[in-house]
Amino acid sequence: MTPSRSPAAFEALYRAEYARVLRFFRKRVGGDDAPDLAQEVFVKLFAAGVVEHIENPPAYLTRCARNLLISHARRRASAHIVTCPIDEGRDAPAPPEQPWRIEEGDIRRVYRRTLLAMPRKTRRIFLMHRLKCMTYAEISAQVGIGYSGVEYHMTRALARCRRTASVHRL
Repeated sequence: MTPSRSPAAFEALYRAEYARVLRFFRKRVGGDDAPDLAQEVFVKLFAAGVVEHIENPPAYLTRCARNLLISHARRRASAHIVTCPIDEGRDAPAPPEQPWRIEEGDIRRVYRRTLLAMPRKTRRIFLMHRLKCMTYAEISAQVGIGYSGVEYHMTRALARCRRTASVHRL
């Protein structure tokens, strides 16, 4: 069965929907590329020869336009890939480690002070969850408080850590 290519049906659809498809592309890619992309949607639709068989033409055209945007984005992304041959005989440059170690020590000291400033129960629950990887249910059973109590203490601990991080810009 060959696809039907009725020029009258296609022309009617083109006249009815071109402005909407053009607006769709203008919102997403700007005015320069929008006419070309809108035209491409209709060219592909005509080439497929399915105009008379489409139940919901606006939805079909919108899906075609979205698919075209996706394929153009993929082509643009793959066009910007740069490959460099790896020279196994050379060592990769290593960044200096001393500043990182100094910064790591500073961060550890700040968080240690934050942990020590927490109420004892909150600190215990936080450490059980973060260091011992215990679930809230396990912590709840071991500490003897409800699940929501564990959530409360974890929320307090995390809020305190966030405040410390924002103050010290960690």
